[in-house]
Amino acid sequence: MDKITVTGFRWAPPFAQGLVRDLRVRWALEEAGLPYEVELIDRGDLSSHAYRQKHPFGMVPAFEAEGRWLFESGAIVHHIAAGSEALMPADRHGRASTVAWMFAALNTVEPPIQSLFVIDVLQSEEQWAKLRRPGAVDAVKARLDALSAWLDGRDHLVDRFTAADVLMTTVLRLIRHTDLVAGFPVLDAYVKRCEARPAFQLALREQMADYARNAPVAA
Repeated sequence: MDKITVTGFRWAPPFAQGLVRDLRVRWALEEAGLPYEVELIDRGDLSSHAYRQKHPFGMVPAFEAEGRWLFESGAIVHHIAAGSEALMPADRHGRASTVAWMFAALNTVEPPIQSLFVIDVLQSEEQWAKLRRPGAVDAVKARLDALSAWLDGRDHLVDRFTAADVLMTTVLRLIRHTDLVAGFPVLDAYVKRCEARPAFQLALREQMADYARNAPVAA
């Protein structure tokens, strides 16, 4: 890969800081040892024609490498991992297992977690959210229970750290406002182990520094 550019928000409200999905792309790039630039945008830019040519749905992140733009954070992380043995095993079985867990993070674990995030963080005052929450919590716990059972006795989702752990950890961080992950000691240790990686710490620090530099000035 030659020049790499990742889009991210110039600033995000406190509840979203450290959760915006460009973080998982930055983390993957740090693990792969690939230099990159961040193109900071405002929410108003998302609907512009120019940005929709990069991301058809007007979301963050978009990713440019070798003069071509790619969207969807999972697809971007997979693209990075496909060229990095640090994120993707070289053997056929290891690659297949990694991809399976990448899909599991985004298609099986993230949907109920995202639903709970919306209920708790974005719609908490709505009556429907209050009624829906117990069922949403049960759905999350079911996924966490199965994931905990798999990780019991394992450090990572496959034989070693891979791109699947990048996605799964960032998914689990979406419910950091609850004690649900802490209720599963195996998962709590897993998240803390992944977050302790120098590449994650650097990616998070850089994202938070962007927000700090561009924080709105109080009137």
